[in-house]
Amino acid sequence: MSAELLNTITWDKTPLLPVIAQEVGSGDVLMLAYMNQEALTLTLQTGFAHYYSRSRQSLWKKGETSGHVQYVKEAYLDCDSDTILLKVEQKGVACHTGRSSCFF
Repeated sequence: MSAELLNTITWDKTPLLPVIAQEVGSGDVLMLAYMNQEALTLTLQTGFAHYYSRSRQSLWKKGETSGHVQYVKEAYLDCDSDTILLKVEQKGVACHTGRSSCFF
């Protein structure tokens, strides 16, 4: 997904978009998180997944404390421009429980 697609999202209508993170090699679904405009911008600029924590009400870079970062390889916006799919290379585990995926 290119930076131009940032403009296709109606941020005032949907300030937080659900994001599905999928392992690019295996196709395994790793996690569901949320992004606001700033998180998506940082993700596109840096190549590292950044999300918005609804519980902490703040941005976070995936792996900033654990070291289990997500390198974004591909990004897609769905047909309604209200959900994002990130294909990532996961370093370490994706889930805070220590599992490779949040879905088990």
